[in-house]
Amino acid sequence: MSAPELARPTPAAPRGPRGPRGPLALRDARLLGSELRLVLTRRRNLVMLAVLALATVAIGVAIEWTNPDPGELQPGEGPPFLASITENGLFLAFTALVASLPVFLPLAVSVVSGEAIAGEASTGTLRYLLVTPVDRTRLLAVKVLATAFYGFVASMVVVVTGVVVGALLFPVGDITLLSGTTVSYGEGLWRLLLVALYVSAMLTTVAALGLLVSTLTEVPVAAMSATAITVVLVQILQAVPQLSAIHPWLFTSAWLSFGDLLRDPIAYDAVARGLALQAGWIAVLLALAWARLTTKDVTS
Repeated sequence: MSAPELARPTPAAPRGPRGPRGPLALRDARLLGSELRLVLTRRRNLVMLAVLALATVAIGVAIEWTNPDPGELQPGEGPPFLASITENGLFLAFTALVASLPVFLPLAVSVVSGEAIAGEASTGTLRYLLVTPVDRTRLLAVKVLATAFYGFVASMVVVVTGVVVGALLFPVGDITLLSGTTVSYGEGLWRLLLVALYVSAMLTTVAALGLLVSTLTEVPVAAMSATAITVVLVQILQAVPQLSAIHPWLFTSAWLSFGDLLRDPIAYDAVARGLALQAGWIAVLLALAWARLTTKDVTS
């Protein structure tokens, strides 16, 4: 090799998606796995899941103890599935979801999502995450997926606890749907899974709201509280008749539309509208969170 060839600099290796830190997809998968482990093993989050399970058990025990006669219940007295629990224990899971959805499930997701960004900023780990390097858009996506998955886990905790406790305390067997059609217990479990997935989609909106609030402050408790209060405020607005014009646009308006999944055939119209409404809210909230996070001056 000649002297000019020896002196010629060696071309640098291309720095594409497979950079010095490994494939981009692999780094994202590791980041998501780490976030999921953090969310699902944090003691406070586990306590909230335990509370949801205990609340479901309490509902079942209270109904078994009082053993209300379905004919004695007045219209609007208790959750819509309350009168059917003593006839089929599977309805305990539906009733527990109805009872938990207005407050307990959104509160659990509010705590996790409110802490997602603000908690990292308050402890100083957000800055280190962003210089490792982790793109802010990918970081937000990972936080969304982890928080939404926690909402699904919380819904399934209520469902599984309801199924188990219902089977222990009440009769089980073929289930009569809201349309009057009788289906097998297995079909009822399938419908219950669809309901849990629908509820999880509703909670994803709360997760997106919490992430937006979490980008606005470095105080986790403030982000958690603001998210939970906002959800309660929207439900209050939903209950005011004078504001009926805006009711269809509030993200809580379709939360209980999963009742249409318990008809034969399934009435998909209300469910599809509910999912479309949540998708719109999620897109707007995450766009605002992304705009805030990508322009935020992270100093701690």
